[in-house]
Amino acid sequence: MAAMRTLVAGVDCSTQSTKVLVIDVDTGEIVGRGQAPHAVTGVGGARETQPDVWWEALRICLGQTGVARDIAAIAVAGQQHGLVCLDASGRPLRPAMLWNDTRSAPDAARLVEALGGAEAWAKRIGSVPVASFTATKWAWMRRLEPEIAARTRALRLPHDYLTERLTGEGVTDRGDASGTAWWSTDTEKYAPGVLSLPELDLPPELLPRVLEPTEPAGSVTAEAAEATGLSVGALVGPGTGDNMGAALGLGLRPGMPVLSLGTSGTVYLVSKTRTADPTGSVAGFADATGKFLPLAATLNCTLAVDRVAALFKLDRNDVAPSNGVVALPYFDGERTPNLPEAAAAFLGLRHETDPRSILMATYEGAIVSLLDALDVIDQCSSGVDAGAPLTLIGGGARGETWQRVAQRLSGRAISIPDATELVAIGAGVQAAATLRGETAQNVAARWQTDHGTLLEPIARDAETISYHRAVRQLALAAVQSRPEAS
Repeated sequence: MAAMRTLVAGVDCSTQSTKVLVIDVDTGEIVGRGQAPHAVTGVGGARETQPDVWWEALRICLGQTGVARDIAAIAVAGQQHGLVCLDASGRPLRPAMLWNDTRSAPDAARLVEALGGAEAWAKRIGSVPVASFTATKWAWMRRLEPEIAARTRALRLPHDYLTERLTGEGVTDRGDASGTAWWSTDTEKYAPGVLSLPELDLPPELLPRVLEPTEPAGSVTAEAAEATGLSVGALVGPGTGDNMGAALGLGLRPGMPVLSLGTSGTVYLVSKTRTADPTGSVAGFADATGKFLPLAATLNCTLAVDRVAALFKLDRNDVAPSNGVVALPYFDGERTPNLPEAAAAFLGLRHETDPRSILMATYEGAIVSLLDALDVIDQCSSGVDAGAPLTLIGGGARGETWQRVAQRLSGRAISIPDATELVAIGAGVQAAATLRGETAQNVAARWQTDHGTLLEPIARDAETISYHRAVRQLALAAVQSRPEAS
């Protein structure tokens, strides 16, 4: 008789969809999977989703796996920063404001000033708030929807909301909490001086309890089991943010740099020391293991490339040398650099410019922004390992042009893991570590999650990088001062 397998589930609740992987704890074999889309609404700077959509998507995904009843433990990694407002019965009062909702940019600026400037935020919290951060969205809510704010009895992040639906417990983890701007990586606690700012005036009892890295959030309730097909009493891990989840999935060791190429782009590494960047370019997040995860994010990455390819009716890999064209691909405003009102711009065009060169310049614009941010991370963390490859993850990591541009502009070896759903895998790693009482690093090593393709380093194209930076510096004022439509 074959031995019984122990199964865990990792959940990735991202902006566009929920994905679930069911994984054998001992071998890392994926034995079941599910995926369901989300509806994202909003025009202009608004980006919202009804939280119940995430719960319904999770239910669908678990049903698709075919083995929900056999899952011993589950953990949720969710999109960072989103604001979920619940009433006294735990029901959402309005759609969740998502991380890429930029309406709170003016509130972010007011919050920075209210605490004494960017340096004060970096020192006390670890990050300088921008429109993505949860605190700015709560300030926006209090200012423009005060009746909703007054009725709010609990504030949750997306992963917290799903964890609470599974367990009935209002909990979070240090990784995702560090993206709110009201939890400090210095004290490892909520910051009273931030919560009491007039723009926030947030009672701490409205916030979830912060769990240790492998402290169980609770167990699946009878109500949740009936809705999802999970077994009553199945263990639920603390969960975390999506970037922290991907780091768990990679078994990331300190100093190993990662570029995540999705709709948005991120660059990060695990740091042994706390990060406090007063420029605000780098968010000084905590990770999900007890260390830190300095990270920089851009709003415009693969979506910008796809948009330009569509404009010229090109395949996304149909590129030519940029030949002096520089793209500032800020179609959705931008987070790094912090330009929430910016628009895209293309410079260096001539009559004879090949549209394929404009597409290549869009790739380069996205990669240069991320590599510039990596340089800042190197300066304000325990450092980038000079000999480590640059790991590419996300949807763009499989793209031949993304790989070539990252290789050419970084001058590093490029690692492309075979595993594609690293956020869900990371949540599964956490579930297994919580269930078995072992470290996430050991679980990831056993599952061999970092195996993949390695591209050897080539000479860095320093000329293109320098030219891009110079042109971008000259153009920034223009992309910020676009007149309103009349």
